[in-house]
Order: sequence, then C-alpha cells, then structure tokens
Amino acid sequence: MRRHERSELELLARIPDEPAKPTPLLFIHGAYTAAWCWDEHFLPWFRDRGYASYAVSLSGHGGSRRKSTPLDSISLADYVDDVLETAARLPAPPVLIGHSMGGMVVQKALERTQVPAAVLMCSVPPQGLMASAVGLMMSRPNLLTDLNRILGGGQPHPESLREALFHQPIDHEKLMRYYRACQPESHRAIWDMTLFNLPHPSRMHRPPMLVLGAEFDHLIPPSQVRMTASTYETEAVILPGMGHGLMLEHHWRIAAEQIAQWLDTALG
Repeated sequence: MRRHERSELELLARIPDEPAKPTPLLFIHGAYTAAWCWDEHFLPWFRDRGYASYAVSLSGHGGSRRKSTPLDSISLADYVDDVLETAARLPAPPVLIGHSMGGMVVQKALERTQVPAAVLMCSVPPQGLMASAVGLMMSRPNLLTDLNRILGGGQPHPESLREALFHQPIDHEKLMRYYRACQPESHRAIWDMTLFNLPHPSRMHRPPMLVLGAEFDHLIPPSQVRMTASTYETEAVILPGMGHGLMLEHHWRIAAEQIAQWLDTALG
C-alpha cells in the first residue's frame, strides 16, 4: 500500500503490479470514519482486478490535515474541495465511489466536475438527512442518541456501532477495532446534508451511476435508496441480507462484485 500525503490529505493507494486499467477508482468514506474503512477489503480487492484504487480521508478525518478552524466549521463544500483536489492528482479522471455521507459528497462534486462513472453506496439521498433522522427517532431512538454522542465527540456504546453498520455477524475483536477508529463528525457538514447544501440535480453532470443499498440498513433504508435512484433516473440495487457498512460486512464481496460487474459495462 502506498500513502500519498503531499497535499496534507491522506490518500491510501493500492496499485496493480501490472499496468492498471485506464480509469482509476476514488473511494470516499462516510461520516465518523476515514479512508481506512476502504482498505480493509475494497482497495486490495479492486487492485487485484486491475484498478488503481485510492481512498481519501476528508479534512479533519484519519491522517488528513486538521484545518486551523474547528472540525465543526468544516462544510460539505470543503469535503467536495478535498475530493476534487484529490481527483486532479490522479493519473486520469476517476470513478467516484461514495458511501453514506461520501455519497452526498459525490453528488455535490458532480455539480462541479465530470467523471467517467459514479457509485452511490447507502448514500444520503439528494433530499437530505431529515427523513433518516425522523425514521431513527421513531424506530431506534437509542441509536440516534448514540450517533449524536459521536457527533459531539463522546463515546457511544459498541453495540450501537454494530446496530448502525452490520446485519451480518461480526466478531467482538473486529468490532472493537472499528469502534476505536471512529471519530467525531462536523456539525456543519451534517446540517449541510440535512437542509443547507443539498444537491441540485439540474446542475449535475450525469455520468453512468450505480445506486446501491442494503436490505437491513437502519440509517439509509431501501426506500431512501430507491428515492435516490428515481431522482437520477436509474434503478436501485438493494443487496439482500446486508447492513449499512457494505464494505465491512462479512459478505462484503457481494457488494464489491456488484460494483465490478457494473463497471465492466459502464466503462466499456
């Protein structure tokens, strides 16, 4: 694995030994996490299939720069800047693959740039986070409380992480490793995704787009994934038996293979 830190944005890279396919992949993480979540499985898996595979840690996350302003002042637009800066450093325009909050970042990036293709995984819908928050308030108020605790820099219960990310079994040691890697998120970015900086589909470039969801996702349920797909005039793919953390679930290969098969068609 190579790390690129010249711009003070942590960029994990898995590059094939043989000449890579012409289009690289750039993975964008969700809230409370960083680029490491992609390097557990996806980066090496896609490298082995010939893709130059990269994952960026957004500002204030992982090993990336901590701006002079507090984390809570970092905006969704700042995250988009991070992605565009990173994409410009890659050998060719990349496919953008965003999970959860990262999917919202991809949607906003498409207002400002053209890419060969885009993948939204359990993404915040273009209508924002309000429906998700109301749904959690009604169905899983304890989980919503713990997510707000992480947002404020507190420590949630590990079982909340299990409930938020996983439907399939996960052993305690691995769960605790992920738990320790979690971090606070920017209040401003959360509000931007709720009300103040939602995507404008009419302004977006429209590359081929794959919209993926998970059958047992409590945070972005299938109904919201289908709403996203409808907005972008495509069909949602809902993966059975999986939870929100598609790239970390026990059967993560199902999601990876779905993306790889779609890329074969989308990129020709």
